Amino acid sequence: MTVQTEITLEQRPRGIHLITGDITRRLPALPRRGLLHLLIKHTSAALALNENADPDVRRDLRAIFDRLVPEGAPLYLHTDEGPDDMPAHAKSVLVGPSLTLPVTDGRLNLGTWQGIYLCEFRDCGGPRRIVATAIGE
Repeated sequence: MTVQTEITLEQRPRGIHLITGDITRRLPALPRRGLLHLLIKHTSAALALNENADPDVRRDLRAIFDRLVPEGAPLYLHTDEGPDDMPAHAKSVLVGPSLTLPVTDGRLNLGTWQGIYLCEFRDCGGPRRIVATAIGE
């Protein structure tokens, strides 16, 4: 069994946003056992799996990324799309565009404290599209 759908998330401000519910509500029926692959179709945002309980984790991650890849660094050549664009591309490379998650008994098999995150690295990134592909039996 292979099923695929595209999920569009509404625009969010820069930050790390818990989207587990947004994703699971929009998925078709998942296989009994298999894998769900998620790919964000953008180069200035990313997907991550991390702790979903304490919102301080999200704030801390944003602070870490902003310190690692600051805006306005004089070494950037790609600056035509605003001061947050090149840092957003670099941050998305660090985090990555995709997740592959196990499916067990037709549900995502995540750890107790794990959640799916949209890492929005632009101030106004717009709606984000995610391709969800489930493979299994």
